[in-house]
Amino acid sequence: QYKFRDLTVEEVKNVSKIYPNFTFSMNTYTFKDGSQKDLLNFSGTVPVKYGNSYNIPIHLWILDSYPFAPPICFLKPTVNMGISVGKHVDAHGRIYLPYLQNWSHPKSTVIGLIKEMIAKFEEELPLYSLSSSDAARQSELLSYIAKITEGETDMKSKSKIGGGKTEGCFNKITVVGAGDLGIACVLAVAAKGAADKVVLLDLSEGAAKGGTMDFEIFALPNVEISKDFSASADSKVVILTVNSLGNAQTYLDVIQSNVDLFRGIVPAISHYSQNTVLLVASHPVEIMTYVSWKLSAFPKSRVIGVGANLDTERFHHILANLLKAQVLAKDAWIIGEQGEDKVLSWTGCHLVTNQREAMAACNSRENVANRAMEVLKGKGQRSWSVGLSVADLTDSILKDKRKVHSVSTLAKGCCNINSEVFLSLPCTLGTSGVIETVKLEEDPLVQEKLQSSAGSLHDLQQQLKL
Repeated sequence: QYKFRDLTVEEVKNVSKIYPNFTFSMNTYTFKDGSQKDLLNFSGTVPVKYGNSYNIPIHLWILDSYPFAPPICFLKPTVNMGISVGKHVDAHGRIYLPYLQNWSHPKSTVIGLIKEMIAKFEEELPLYSLSSSDAARQSELLSYIAKITEGETDMKSKSKIGGGKTEGCFNKITVVGAGDLGIACVLAVAAKGAADKVVLLDLSEGAAKGGTMDFEIFALPNVEISKDFSASADSKVVILTVNSLGNAQTYLDVIQSNVDLFRGIVPAISHYSQNTVLLVASHPVEIMTYVSWKLSAFPKSRVIGVGANLDTERFHHILANLLKAQVLAKDAWIIGEQGEDKVLSWTGCHLVTNQREAMAACNSRENVANRAMEVLKGKGQRSWSVGLSVADLTDSILKDKRKVHSVSTLAKGCCNINSEVFLSLPCTLGTSGVIETVKLEEDPLVQEKLQSSAGSLHDLQQQLKL
């Protein structure tokens, strides 16, 4: 069942050489949504010096998408050991490390993971010795942990007892990234009311900070915060908001840093939600949507960038409400790249009786559109405004509205573009993502601008290491 069996077998051999005490077996792992899968697991001890020398027992589960998805890691304490909950370990013994968060093949390996695990455990010992009076309580905890990792979860038990609808039947969405944009998306989606459950996947190192801590304090119904990729399982829509905050010097370095970050995220997300629609809000949106498409191996219809949806909705509002041009608003679209290179285009085809009327109508339309573009200038995209736009797109997808939005989609074949690049185009959205791309009026100037954008994006993509 392993997609990359040879690489996985090679990893087993490497671990055996350095850590001969490790044993390997195939066992059933139960995910948080109750689904089960037979997975390879490593079990053994790692040497840790914390004043004295200790052998810390660990248990690593290797996903069938390895090496593109990181292992799932647990402590495996005996009855005489208690778990020290800290920055890298939760109460159930689940291990969280920067190495897991930044997992990227071929740079990341199980050997490298274990080395970082040892280094972090030497800073903060994850286990302590229990007194005999505490050993009985510890055995109950270990029994609970065994249910999580080896066969049965609370969620699964509840679904059997209650007989209600299962997780997979919900309109569940996941927001990846707990920065300002991620939190804005959670709040906007929750306020929209389209999703039955919203999961905020916080991939930052350490305990909850800032907004995520506030979420925990002022609990919102149907909002869950997790650091565990499996919490995203069976999401109908996954919204990617993460951006690398590295010390990159050039624009290409910044993008490559984001690509490296996505290599550790998108395959794992794709593993847990194989039928999801990926909605990309990370920057630069056109390139990161392309990267998400490549890393997920999803069909092009199910990988969408937020693109020019916000600009288009603002443009429609200005035309219809400020300039009282409701008819024009229906046909006007901001397309192409986000930012200064965006282009105004039209989908309507108005019939007129003669050429003079056609020219007059065209001039009138352009004059109104230019006034609207002037009003639109200078309106920045705050996190909360992008969050509202993301909620709008999510609502159209979850409710199968068949509404047209200007979103980043694969533009190959449009306007004589022959390269695999993503640009904003008017698209009808439904539960399966992009249902169709709406035909634009033929305008040589618009086509020239789109081809120019496609060329520059393609050149940049060719320099990236995927």
